[in-house]
Amino acid sequence: MITIVEANSKKLLKAFVNFPFTLYKNHPYWVPPLINDELDTFDKTKNPAFTSAEATFYLAYQDNKVVGRIAAIINWDEVNNQKKRKVRFGWWDVIDDIEVTKALLEKVYELGRKNNLEYVEGPMGFSNLDKVGVLTEGFDEIGSMITWYNFPYYKDHLEKLSFIKEKEYLENKFPFANVKPEIFLKGNELIKKRYELRPINFTSNKEIMPYVDKMFDLFNAAYSGLSSFVAITDIQKDYFKKKYISFINPEYIKFVMDKDNKMVAFSIVMPSFSEALQKTKGKLFPFGFYHLLKAKKESKEVLFYLIGVDPDYQSKGVTAIIFNEYYNTFKEKGILNCIRTPELEDNHAIHNMWKHFDPVTFRRRRTYKLPL
Repeated sequence: MITIVEANSKKLLKAFVNFPFTLYKNHPYWVPPLINDELDTFDKTKNPAFTSAEATFYLAYQDNKVVGRIAAIINWDEVNNQKKRKVRFGWWDVIDDIEVTKALLEKVYELGRKNNLEYVEGPMGFSNLDKVGVLTEGFDEIGSMITWYNFPYYKDHLEKLSFIKEKEYLENKFPFANVKPEIFLKGNELIKKRYELRPINFTSNKEIMPYVDKMFDLFNAAYSGLSSFVAITDIQKDYFKKKYISFINPEYIKFVMDKDNKMVAFSIVMPSFSEALQKTKGKLFPFGFYHLLKAKKESKEVLFYLIGVDPDYQSKGVTAIIFNEYYNTFKEKGILNCIRTPELEDNHAIHNMWKHFDPVTFRRRRTYKLPL
């Protein structure tokens, strides 16, 4: 018999966070999150997502053992402002038993119907900076700290339960050796002169902080046209500042400003923490910090996390400035591989931006939808 329990206490939330550690124990491609970081994400007093969203966390038990988990989420900004009458599900992990998946999803349907919502979509988090999508290809590739890994049967469970594909995301990679500077070198100087633009580079996180709010404003402007976009609020900006900036090498953040000191483009790249996180086993102490710091300084693989260009400057070649700055940084640091994090399949502008580097799609993921 399957029993579904709401994870509404510290003890049960810990069980919720720890379940994937059992499910994927010693798995070569699963990358564990930091346990305390996950607990903070689900803490209504710490995560500002809860100012505009609600979430309930559920555990599935069979024979007194946890066999699955799911979060049922409503992003009220999305429902009220964008008129998307959607209930989300995320942080879904399950043994290979479709009945467990069915029982967990029933809780998501319940929340949706209670609030007169029209459909369910997932897996996805609270906002656009959370993890997204169930993995459908690339199971033999190590995951990253900003994506979910899952077994191949996850997709089968959803499709057997009549879910249909909603959004497709691609993950691409290319060796740094593919980057030929002549492609953007001339454009870099030309664009800087034509539009009176200048790049800003950093050597410390402290230098970055005064620009972060501007960056998130630009992020909202640059991505507002995408179908899945929900704007980041001022409270969330502060939260993401604290949560992510410390993980990023200051040299890996690039801004482009105009003559009036207005930000027109930004990019955030992260060193790959995948292997370091596997070594931490979800804990910073006693040795987790060491592994993460080592990866931050020495990783020869980087993840292009976010890139955004002001709508007024899109299609004007501003990325040539960004690529030129990264080329110099990566060359100096001996970077070998570049990975792009999940991008919507229909975001042709972003795919076009990378075409000269001959990227290869090595992973696909998607969200699934079901009418209520």
